[in-house]
Amino acid sequence: MFTALLNRRTICPEWQKIPWHEADFSRRMLAEHLNQMHDLASRRFSVIDQHVHWIHRKVLKSQAANVLDLGCGPGFYTGRLAALGHTCVGVDISPASIAYAREHNPGAEYILNDVRLVDYAKNQDLILMIYGELNAFSPQDAKTIIKKAYAALKPGGKLLLEVHTAEATQRFGKEPATWHTAQSGLFSDEPYLCLMETTYEADHTVFNYYVYAADSGEMTRYTSMLHTYTDDEYRQLLQDFSHVLFYPSLTGIIETSDLFVIVAEK
Repeated sequence: MFTALLNRRTICPEWQKIPWHEADFSRRMLAEHLNQMHDLASRRFSVIDQHVHWIHRKVLKSQAANVLDLGCGPGFYTGRLAALGHTCVGVDISPASIAYAREHNPGAEYILNDVRLVDYAKNQDLILMIYGELNAFSPQDAKTIIKKAYAALKPGGKLLLEVHTAEATQRFGKEPATWHTAQSGLFSDEPYLCLMETTYEADHTVFNYYVYAADSGEMTRYTSMLHTYTDDEYRQLLQDFSHVLFYPSLTGIIETSDLFVIVAEK
């Protein structure tokens, strides 16, 4: 255990993400999405209700619209938007989240696929990617997603991104290492010890999770990354759009200094 930890590599040569697509990890993550005691995987339902109200009134002007949610998770936003009369499609790579969304939100359509690879249906009024998800993709993948979103939007359609501030991603990479134990949790159904370490590398933060199984001492490493963009770099990503507006949050008022909202109109 200690030898593996001492010999760990904190620098990753390639962009990495948490294995959302794996069945067991996806199942355990769904439990975190549904947990109403924190906002770590998804927001609490009371917060989501406020966000959906703002999107419906401010962004969609209370008019029925075609909405595509990229990285929709268990469908908390699409389900509520569909109930307000919008035609909603959600895409996510997590099988457990998509299964939950299909079961609980019959008024929306859900696709199990990678947002980088799936075809986006045309004639969209609004495309969403929220909770900092764009930052979790490599810069090249982020450009691909935005290019595909632009092509799928109708004239006047909008791309809504909730993204991390540059200050937040840089701060994440400088936080001290932490650890916790669990009888079961996100990383395993069995007891484990998790050591988390973050580093900042030029233009992105690396999150390394070293998970040690209590019964065998075997270590599994999980890695995720967040790319840093300045406000000007976000504007550069969205240069093909005719209008780009920044908002402090999905309610229009300041909620957290870590995230903000960009609405780009085609």
